[in-house]
Amino acid sequence: MLVKFLITVTVLFLSPLSVFAGTFLETFDDKALEGWQQIWVDKGPAVWEIVDDELHAESREAYIHLLTTGDTTWENYTMEFDVKPLKKHGIGGISIAVRVDRTWFVSCNISDPVIIRGDDPPVQEERISCGATGLHRPLPPRAILIDELHPLLRLNRWAHLKLSVEGNIFTFWLNGEQIMAPTKLLIFRQIEVFANANFPDFQTGGVGFGLWNYTAIFDNITVTGDSVPNGGDFDVTSQGKLATTWGNLKEF
Repeated sequence: MLVKFLITVTVLFLSPLSVFAGTFLETFDDKALEGWQQIWVDKGPAVWEIVDDELHAESREAYIHLLTTGDTTWENYTMEFDVKPLKKHGIGGISIAVRVDRTWFVSCNISDPVIIRGDDPPVQEERISCGATGLHRPLPPRAILIDELHPLLRLNRWAHLKLSVEGNIFTFWLNGEQIMAPTKLLIFRQIEVFANANFPDFQTGGVGFGLWNYTAIFDNITVTGDSVPNGGDFDVTSQGKLATTWGNLKEF
């Protein structure tokens, strides 16, 4: 019994510390975006502004804007964040990205693109898609992980996006539900279009999140993994915000 008691006490003592091992947390409490860089396709950047310890973002273009951090040494990790879409300005989407290396990345997007199938009239569909692509012009090919019908995020409601990468296996969750089971990224280099695009292997890279044709609030950006250096906003205020946000998510 004494041994069991000592083990229990040790676990309880160490568990709060393990939360922060290999963890990067951004809660936007310091009124700055130090360490973050924006990348976009063209037509200029989106608007990013910290208001009341949350990041407000606005894009009025049909081109993705990503806010990114991390470097090429980050390898296997999980990224997650909270987002509240406020207004939609046209055909648009919300994105979570991993393995970001300059203008190449792997992302999962919740959007409503216009789909063209053969000779049928174009149709706009609400979808979730995950895959690897780049931002440079002309737009490179996209290696698809998943692409299926799914409702857009609800306006004025918090949502939680989570994307995990282990080697070349990717897993995606939305509001705690696994939308994409562990899926291997396959890049067929024997296909000319992939070979000519100099498609990377996506074994390492930073993280990002973004939007197009949306106004939204982002918060509680969290990245955990052995290759991720500890950093960010580890304080009482941050933990309070995390608890409040998860309380809001229970309303789904």
